[in-house]
Amino acid sequence: MIVLVVNCGSSSLKYQLVNMDNEEVMAKGLVEKIGLSDSQLTHKWNGQKKEIRQSIPDHHVAVKLVLDILTDGECGVIKSMDSIDAVGHRVVHGGEEFACSTLINDDVMKALERCSAMAPLHNPPNIIGINACKAIMPQVPQVAVFDTAFHQTMPPKAYMYGLPYELYTEDGIRRYGFHGTSHRYVAGQIAKVMGKAVEELRIINCHLGNGSSLAAIQNGKCVDTTMGFTPLAGVLMGTRCGDIDPAIVLHVMEKKGLSTQAMDTLMNKKSGVLGISGVSSDFRDLGDAAEKGNERAKLALDMFHYQVRKLIGSLAAAMGGVDVITFTAGVGENGIEDRAAICEGLEYLGAKLDAKRNDVRGKDALISTDDSTVKLYVIPTNEEIMIARDTKELVSK
Repeated sequence: MIVLVVNCGSSSLKYQLVNMDNEEVMAKGLVEKIGLSDSQLTHKWNGQKKEIRQSIPDHHVAVKLVLDILTDGECGVIKSMDSIDAVGHRVVHGGEEFACSTLINDDVMKALERCSAMAPLHNPPNIIGINACKAIMPQVPQVAVFDTAFHQTMPPKAYMYGLPYELYTEDGIRRYGFHGTSHRYVAGQIAKVMGKAVEELRIINCHLGNGSSLAAIQNGKCVDTTMGFTPLAGVLMGTRCGDIDPAIVLHVMEKKGLSTQAMDTLMNKKSGVLGISGVSSDFRDLGDAAEKGNERAKLALDMFHYQVRKLIGSLAAAMGGVDVITFTAGVGENGIEDRAAICEGLEYLGAKLDAKRNDVRGKDALISTDDSTVKLYVIPTNEEIMIARDTKELVSK
């Protein structure tokens, strides 16, 4: 079975074509700046790369362009789009309606529209991508894989907020959590690497990147996570503020005369390590600036490391202990200094970092000492393969 994995953003489309007979990535790419004058597609296959710069006014054109290049005589990897057996879509928010991936039909599309109110930045482009694929490939099964689904196993004590109960029953206000596909992949992969059943492990997975979240995974199920009703909550991130006193929102809006949209932009786009440092949302840039003596860049990094370390402690308490802590995503997989700073002070948990082993990037690796009772690992995430696997399983049924 050949599966096309699609991840649509507001102005982008990431894709992978996967042969599920051996889980080989046949081709992958990115369409950027959809709807802008300088749109482009970057396509990679068989160790080669091709860039196409042209007008790409909408996602329908973007999907058509992707299918054209996948079947192109020069850089294509399939003869025609009839070779594509199914399409798997990343969908950010499934609310309480979806606790697992699902085949897309008219009822599912209506449910996705209802969930859009809870993820106005993410779900609408996800839906646009689905509709574009359905229009071009109407006979091909489409599957939705939700970022929120993995966290639906959290108990009410973990997902409820201290607000009037009616806000939950009438408006769905609760903790949902995100990055679920990544957390699920890493949980399965670390169990495989350690040679254990995932049901035997208490895992804290640190998905650290421009967007960051931690998840407590016990007996293979998520019992708590740091993101909340939206992906704004939890640890300080690239441009997102993370957890703050909610009264700050009202205070700043009143004092600065900000609209709800302006306040949302401030918290989502102008805060985080970018807002603290004034330098960049890229952790590599922050590291360089801190080394050169930039105190605000150093403060931003110190805050990030401290908050991740603090949340590791709280998630360990939620599970009554922890067996393994994993680091994944851009910063988690590649930030050698970041991992070292986060792990400094975790010895009380029994987690001891080995500096030599920690000198690693982008591959499965044990980074704790031999006498560390809590194991530390780097596990590169692979959300696309999880989407492809779910798609194959559902379509095969």
